[in-house]
Amino acid sequence: MKETILAISGKPGLYKLVSRGNGNLIVEALDATHRRQPAFGSDRITSLNDIAMFTDDEDIALGTVLDNLKTLEKGKKSTLDIKKASGDELCKYFAKVLPNFDRDRVHNSDIKKLIQWYNILIENGITDFKDEENAAAAEEKKAVEEEKTAEGKKAAKGKNSKAAK
Repeated sequence: MKETILAISGKPGLYKLVSRGNGNLIVEALDATHRRQPAFGSDRITSLNDIAMFTDDEDIALGTVLDNLKTLEKGKKSTLDIKKASGDELCKYFAKVLPNFDRDRVHNSDIKKLIQWYNILIENGITDFKDEENAAAAEEKKAVEEEKTAEGKKAAKGKNSKAAK
């Protein structure tokens, strides 16, 4: 997912970064109007790449969650009507997307916002949610950690065998 897709606190929907102005950003609404407007430094602007969802283990990047949702919905808009859905229906639906989400810290409003953002992205033809650079970096980091763990086990075995002699 591109870093140019933004959420602005206090404003509904999602925005695409068009250009940088003098002390502000020029953003375009990802809706039917495609209205361009300035976003100032005082606005809380967040790239979707910087957002993560709470789980019982560790936080999961929003791109991964959106990709899971895309898999569940087969690349189409969400089948759940978020305006009519109860809290239990939202939790059951989201459990299909992210089974181990933290039920204490992820609120119903967060699930509604996620589904709303997913629908906006699908309507605008943005379907590549996983960031290849972040995925490659995560795989590389995991490989390095596994290598360190293997080296640590070898070193521990070496110390144990010397102590036994």
